[in-house]
Amino acid sequence: MYHWIESETRLNRQAVRIKSPDASFTVHYWGLEPRHFSNSLHKHSYFEICYVLGGEGAYLDDGTLYPLSKGSLFCSRPEINHQIMSSAGMQLIFIAFELNESECSEEVRAAFQTLAETTDVCKHNGDNLPSALLWRSLLTREDQQPAIPESSLPDLARALLFSFVPLFVLKASGERTPLHRSSALLLKQAKLYIRDNLSDDDLSLGKVAAHLNVSPRHLSRIFSSNIRESYSQYVRLQRVRQSADLLLHSDLSIKVIAEMTGFGSVHYYTRTFRALMNTTPAKYREDSYAGQQNPLHS
Repeated sequence: MYHWIESETRLNRQAVRIKSPDASFTVHYWGLEPRHFSNSLHKHSYFEICYVLGGEGAYLDDGTLYPLSKGSLFCSRPEINHQIMSSAGMQLIFIAFELNESECSEEVRAAFQTLAETTDVCKHNGDNLPSALLWRSLLTREDQQPAIPESSLPDLARALLFSFVPLFVLKASGERTPLHRSSALLLKQAKLYIRDNLSDDDLSLGKVAAHLNVSPRHLSRIFSSNIRESYSQYVRLQRVRQSADLLLHSDLSIKVIAEMTGFGSVHYYTRTFRALMNTTPAKYREDSYAGQQNPLHS
């Protein structure tokens, strides 16, 4: 069904350093075994996640024995004694990885810490679960179906790694599993919220972070990493941009425009506008009739 050696080679060549602005992983190895037999009781310092494509066996984890069959996925946590057992051999694919913690956000570190502490380490009949579907999409097939381009493997591998957290982490009643949203999505959501709420003169980092259900520190890091300016700088620039449009395309007074764009006072508005536009709001409106362009939109 799959080209085992080709699939393993592609993954170990293209998907061993998985990075994004708020997460970084080192993949120690990808493995594909058409007949994986028993190994000895052992442990390691990293995660190893396995997926049974066929055959039967058992998995011993910290003294608990779990039966394995087609569709089983199981998680070997760091520093936990474990063993895979199969007399006839299983079709097994696996990945060994760890976080580069200094390059990960608090949210990502917390999510994978919950994975390291989980006791829900084996899932059965999982062929249609997201992790299994992602995993199979990474492999090259024998039936001439086109393989995923190698350039796409790191992104799919990253999605696979993050899928392991909700797969194996137990959730108490009413408790939400820490899930990762991409920096790009969080940044887009934050920008939309800011755009639609510029009239709020208390559009603080904490308020927007609470709306997005992330920590202020995490949201601040997303702005710094992705657009190379602080959250407060971004909000101030958006206020001035919107006010400049209102100056050009409305007859509203400067006082009303200052209130609509969240500056609170004409004095603060004028001072901020001058700092970014090198002119006052009144002079900007006056000069616009002479054909001057908005430098923030150029």
